[in-house]
Amino acid sequence: MQSDSPDIQALKAANQRFYEAFGALDLNKLEEVCDTSSQALCVHPGWPPLVGWDNIRQSWENIFNTTTLMHFNIQYVQAVVLGDSGWVTCVENISSVLQGRASNFGVLATNIFVRTPRGWRMIAHHASVRV
Repeated sequence: MQSDSPDIQALKAANQRFYEAFGALDLNKLEEVCDTSSQALCVHPGWPPLVGWDNIRQSWENIFNTTTLMHFNIQYVQAVVLGDSGWVTCVENISSVLQGRASNFGVLATNIFVRTPRGWRMIAHHASVRV
């Protein structure tokens, strides 16, 4: 697919909505872009894999409840669509205040999406600390 195809644009827009919801610390907006099935997967940096939306939702809720600021500068966005699946790889440059501590760090992320009747939904988010 060409990088400016409608599918790629829609996938990148869904990825952007994920980061907007994350940055807003808004669980309801996050649920609008994520797959909420038992097949969903999330790997936060340094955490074990979380499988199933109930476990993933609880992790986000815990993160959001202890975070007062989360700002993203997303770089090096690469998007691929194959049929009804797509993925985005990127670097998340993050400024945050978590449990009263300010920090800046980089994370490598792969976000996997599936096409649904409601549009692209993230079924897997895998992030690891950038070295």
